[in-house]
Amino acid sequence: MRKLLDFLVRKRHWFVFILLEFVSLTLIYRNNVYQRNIMFSTANVIAANIVSVTGSVTSYLDLREINKELLERNGKLEMELLMFKELVEAMKADTAVFRAFSMDNVRLFPYDFVTAKVINNSVTYLSNYITLNKGKKDGINPDMGVMSDNGAVGIVIKASDYYSVVLPLLNTKFNLSCKVLGSSHIGSLSWNGRNARYANLDELPRHVQFQIGDTIVTSGYSTVFPEGILVGFVSSFERQRDDNFNSLKIELATDFQRLNNVMVIRNFRQEEQRAIEEEVKVND
Repeated sequence: MRKLLDFLVRKRHWFVFILLEFVSLTLIYRNNVYQRNIMFSTANVIAANIVSVTGSVTSYLDLREINKELLERNGKLEMELLMFKELVEAMKADTAVFRAFSMDNVRLFPYDFVTAKVINNSVTYLSNYITLNKGKKDGINPDMGVMSDNGAVGIVIKASDYYSVVLPLLNTKFNLSCKVLGSSHIGSLSWNGRNARYANLDELPRHVQFQIGDTIVTSGYSTVFPEGILVGFVSSFERQRDDNFNSLKIELATDFQRLNNVMVIRNFRQEEQRAIEEEVKVND
């Protein structure tokens, strides 16, 4: 207590000065309309700025949660879109399916997804890899497809309890079966190790019709990706050496240099399909 009193005594001049300043400002505010308006306006501006800064900080801190919710919603919408595409194709193939359509058909859709965050990523090597913050404990296993909000990303090749590693499109070892949207002819998409924004779609039959800007999607000819996942857009093309196939330059829909959140696709019928295919190969 004595130290506090000593401090007040030593700094008494400052306290007197502050008190007199406060009294002066009070008198000015009460007795002068112009100064009162100026002070009132200034106080409002300062208060508004404080509220604005506080709101910006709060919004920034909430961005992670908002992004996570948006990713969840986008994933659900993507799965629903793929589900209805599959149902429409089935209806086109058999009108009996259309007549028997019910919500039971919706429940038969074999795909689901798990959201994950990218915690390590490379785009400058010939063999690039992506590390995710989720693994087997979250239902992620090898040979699961990975996509972003914009399009296909790659395939899970390794998973531990809490982490998983993805082989992305930006890896010269990776090939993805794709097709031009609206066509049934497939080609093989691969990366040449040069530009991280482009890949090549080779072995596309020459008679397949397409234009610059056309959409490239997954073919569905695998147990990893369902049909119709966006991959990219036709940027340019050239004839391959034997002239029977086209080689298309594809601008990738996913910007791997800005990749933050992804969705890992789970195919509940994957094991069944692989088992029956392996059985046929063994008996052949």
